[in-house]
Amino acid sequence: MIYVVIAFLWTALGMYVIFGGADFGAGIVELFSTKDFKEKTQRIMYNSIGPIWEANHMWLIISIVILFVGFPKIYADLSNFLHIPLVIMLLGIIARGTSFTFRNYDVIKDEWHKLYAVIFTISSLITPLFLGIIAASTVSGSIDHKATDFLSAYVYSWLTWFNISVGIFTVSICGFLASIFSIHSIDDLADKQALRNIAKRYSIAIFLTGGLVFLVSFWKEIPLTQWIYYDWRGYLAVGLATLSIIALNFSLKQHQDILSRVIAGCIVLMILFAVSYSHFPNLITFKDGTSYSLLESNYSVKTIQVLGWALLLGSIIILPFLFYLIYSFNKKVQVK
Repeated sequence: MIYVVIAFLWTALGMYVIFGGADFGAGIVELFSTKDFKEKTQRIMYNSIGPIWEANHMWLIISIVILFVGFPKIYADLSNFLHIPLVIMLLGIIARGTSFTFRNYDVIKDEWHKLYAVIFTISSLITPLFLGIIAASTVSGSIDHKATDFLSAYVYSWLTWFNISVGIFTVSICGFLASIFSIHSIDDLADKQALRNIAKRYSIAIFLTGGLVFLVSFWKEIPLTQWIYYDWRGYLAVGLATLSIIALNFSLKQHQDILSRVIAGCIVLMILFAVSYSHFPNLITFKDGTSYSLLESNYSVKTIQVLGWALLLGSIIILPFLFYLIYSFNKKVQVK
């Protein structure tokens, strides 16, 4: 049953990066849109994510519950050493959700909406930035669980050049996902082409920020290439990601919007797999080389069994309704 729980954990994290990433990316695309296109971008992104934006956080909640219930030691140390970026990320989620609601559902249109827009776009940038920083901190060996001072334990555990570069890379991924996922939500051909051009720019941004991650890893002597090309699975993931990029360009030219969404999600999943599979089953690697393994952590077998059955039964009940919700609101909307 432990493998069932781990499978749900990784699936939830992957789905959060895709769906939550596209959600955050809506604000990122709006933030970096040109002044002439910004208002229309706002309405396009609202029609794309508005009906289901809150449901995307279900994946994050599942991940937190799995760690809290099944792996309390890992949960405690993550919450302890990374409490600063975690709090910033959660505050970003709260600020983003609040500003999104007031901006789009407040019947009185006044100057406050400009403030709501600023909060929404900035928090949409900050949240995935720190999500990437947190993810990089768990594998880069920056967490010093033997630290005796505040800065070493709670600041330098995440505030490193490599972790920040991964955070920037995550922001690019979110903008890429949002631009791809939003194309199907509109009918206007000019707007569709504009979003395709935006998606291409974010594809370039992914390439550039990914290169930045590699440069920083070489500078800081972090074995990123060894993680990716650990064995044949890494080569396969990189190969599939490359082929998917080619397929994505073809699907965009052929106006296959649904297929483009699927391919974009596959690209992101292949990237995640390539950089994380060599660490399995370790979830945290510390500065001294020790690590916390999901298979060797001090968990209760009975708790894992109950958690596994709860996840299996819950997925049967909840997931069909979630995907029906996405399907119900996944209608093309003419944005004027």
